[in-house]
Amino acid sequence: MKSCLPNGWDCIGIFLTPLRVRAAIKLLLSGSLLTAGVRAESWTPERVGELRAAIRTNFFVPEPLPVLAAKTHRRFVPAPGVVAEAVTYATEWGTRVPAILYLPERLPSGGKVPGFVVVNGHGGDKYSWYAYFTGVAWARAGVAVLTYDQAGEGERSGTGKSGTREHDKLKGDAELARRLAGLMITDVRQAVSYLVERPEVDARRIGAGGYSLGSFVLALAGAVEPRLRACVLVGGGNLDGPGGYWDASSKTMCQGLPYQSLAFLGDRGAVMYALHAARGPTLIWNGRVDSVVAMGGSQDAFFESLRARVATLRGTADGGFEFGFTEAGGHRPYWLTKPAVSWLERQLDFPAWTAASIEAEGETPIGEWAQRTNFPMDKLYATEEREGGTRAVGGDVPGIAREELSVFSKAEWETAKRATMFDTWVAAARTAER
Repeated sequence: MKSCLPNGWDCIGIFLTPLRVRAAIKLLLSGSLLTAGVRAESWTPERVGELRAAIRTNFFVPEPLPVLAAKTHRRFVPAPGVVAEAVTYATEWGTRVPAILYLPERLPSGGKVPGFVVVNGHGGDKYSWYAYFTGVAWARAGVAVLTYDQAGEGERSGTGKSGTREHDKLKGDAELARRLAGLMITDVRQAVSYLVERPEVDARRIGAGGYSLGSFVLALAGAVEPRLRACVLVGGGNLDGPGGYWDASSKTMCQGLPYQSLAFLGDRGAVMYALHAARGPTLIWNGRVDSVVAMGGSQDAFFESLRARVATLRGTADGGFEFGFTEAGGHRPYWLTKPAVSWLERQLDFPAWTAASIEAEGETPIGEWAQRTNFPMDKLYATEEREGGTRAVGGDVPGIAREELSVFSKAEWETAKRATMFDTWVAAARTAER
């Protein structure tokens, strides 16, 4: 069988067995790749590739990625100037991801547009206000935006509902937790693959934004996915040390145990962001008073220290990422706000927006917008301090009925849901774990 890992590590199918994973990690700890950290003189393209392969192995990420087998189920117009497609494509174990692709009604003269992937927070999916708002506002700016259902949410839940937090109810050991994180990494990579295959999208200009849980998922995925040009991590990104928030206080199966499993990297946050730097630009933007992800202990000094450690690993004065704060802001999807939009425009070149036009663009107070359009928001996050206080770039985004953002009709979903629902993946993962 052809090896799919460096240094001759063997594969069983596309996943390592638990014994093989332990052997791989033992090899890492023995000093083949690193011990307490990576030395600057060893930060070579070869070492970057080895580290990425080791992280993918740790999370059972399939190599090669599953064949997409993408399908467009219908097309619709969610707002003036925007066209959208309800699509599905493959992820792990033969399951499929329901998603919405937003496109500008008219392509620019060059014919190609940048792409952007929305990576949702806990309970988020393609129905979330920020996923929809990003899709409409940014498609008008000339961006192809892909939003998909998180594992266990929306049309990937057996209930078909949003906000189920279904994957948080998963019970299992550290291996199953690593597999869950691996699914979420694979979902991001498959979203990138989908955009790469779209004829309208410039494969060299694909970015992603991760919010809350999504910031953690994108921190992992962006470290191993070199096709991403730019990443924005919001409501998180403060990757800390042993016993910190991401180890001990965050959700166990999708964050805590997976982050603990990266202990073999040594200084995990620095190594992960050094791998991001090998991929391309990264912005970390947060609210100064965000209490959800313990941002009180992750202020300027925290990120300056992290940047310095990244620079030391890479052997350069460049700290590898940028960061900033919104004063008095709490837990919000900040990629929709002017600082992050301006940064992304510089990285991806939005066809219809420039630095000057973004600065002049109106802002939408999301709490007021949600009330005016009757767009549902999680009551816990609809406050001014949190998501309701978001000042999103762009305006005149209409409301939309939930069923318009569904890939399937109710009748179709009854037939299709076995291939999309989280329980199908869980059954396969538990079988593989044995």
